[in-house]
Amino acid sequence: MANMRRPAPEPAPGFPQIQRTPGLAQDMLREMAPFLAEEGIDVDNLDGTDPDTLQAAFARAIERHNMIQSTPVGVARDNTLTTLRTIVTALISGDATRATALLDAIPPTAADRDGATVAGTIGVAASLLDDWLARGNPNAPQGLAIATRLPAGHWTGERAATDLLALARKHRAFTKQDAVIANHGGLHVLYGLALALTATIQAWAQLSSIPDIELIDTYIA
Repeated sequence: MANMRRPAPEPAPGFPQIQRTPGLAQDMLREMAPFLAEEGIDVDNLDGTDPDTLQAAFARAIERHNMIQSTPVGVARDNTLTTLRTIVTALISGDATRATALLDAIPPTAADRDGATVAGTIGVAASLLDDWLARGNPNAPQGLAIATRLPAGHWTGERAATDLLALARKHRAFTKQDAVIANHGGLHVLYGLALALTATIQAWAQLSSIPDIELIDTYIA
C-alpha cells in the first residue's frame, strides 16, 4: 500500500516530462472557450485572429480557469475542508498510510460539482497556510511561522512543503501555487500541503497548549 513516508530524503525534482497527447490542444481550446469569449474571441472562428492577441488572451483565460478550480465555494469548499481535516488528523495520529490513501483518493475532477478535487484541495490548503503564517488569522499565536517545522522523518512532498511554508510566510502560497506545481508536480504539492498543514497545527498546539484535534476542527474551516 502506498505511503508518503520515505526511508530516505526525497530526491530533487527532475526536469519536467513532455508528453504529446493527440487532440489535447483542441480539447484545451474548447475548455477555455467561455473564458476566451469574455476576451471577444470565438474559438469557432479564429481566422484572422492575431497570434499574439490569441496567446495573451489564452494565458489570461488559463489563469482565470485555474483560479476558479482552486477556489471552491459553498458545499464544495465544505467537502474540501472535511477532506483536509481527515487527512491532517491521520497524519497527526501517525497513520501516514491512511493519510496517503485519502490524498490519493482525491480526484482531478469531481464526479459532481460539490466534491473535493486536487486543484480545490491545493487551493484551500494554500489559502489556509497564508492565513495562518502571514498573521492574517488573529488567533494564530505569535511566532507560529518560525516555530513550524515539518514532521520528523522523510516524506514524499517534503521539498514542496518547504517551499510552500516559505511562501506562506509572505502570504504567497496561494498565488504562487502554479509555480510550485510546475517545479515539483501536482502530487508532491498535494502531499506537501498536507505536511505543511500538519506541521503548522502541531506548532500551534505547542505554542498555545490547545489540543491539536481542537485546532483542526476550529481552524481548518
